[in-house]
Amino acid sequence: MSTFWRAAASAYPGRPADPDIPVLEFWSRPERAGWLSKQGEYLPTWRRRWFVLKQGKLFWFKDSVVTRTSVPRGVIPAADCLTVKGAEDVLNKQCAFEISTRSDRMYFIADSEKEKEDWINAIGRSIVQQSRVIEEKEIVDY
Repeated sequence: MSTFWRAAASAYPGRPADPDIPVLEFWSRPERAGWLSKQGEYLPTWRRRWFVLKQGKLFWFKDSVVTRTSVPRGVIPAADCLTVKGAEDVLNKQCAFEISTRSDRMYFIADSEKEKEDWINAIGRSIVQQSRVIEEKEIVDY
């Protein structure tokens, strides 16, 4: 999980040093946004965070008021994700789901079953879209 935090801290410390690097406007028209609980990175306590899904990245913040000066507490690139699925049986908690990458697994708890399904569907679509982008970049035309 620490790789997710490093990715957020290095990519979005307010403004990138290089003006040619575009900043993803996570504060404007997200594909999905809402409260989820997630386990802390160092202590396995559950923390309520505001999540924003935008252009293949899942950001989280302490507060629901997200502006251009907000700094994400973390980010998960959908391109790094392998699966998103329900995890009630793993955590023994209602409305739980997980996102897994090659190296990490993160758990989340939504406020309702509908919220959980909506998040799983939105993140799943983002994973598929990002995998298509990667495949198109990898196509070599001879």
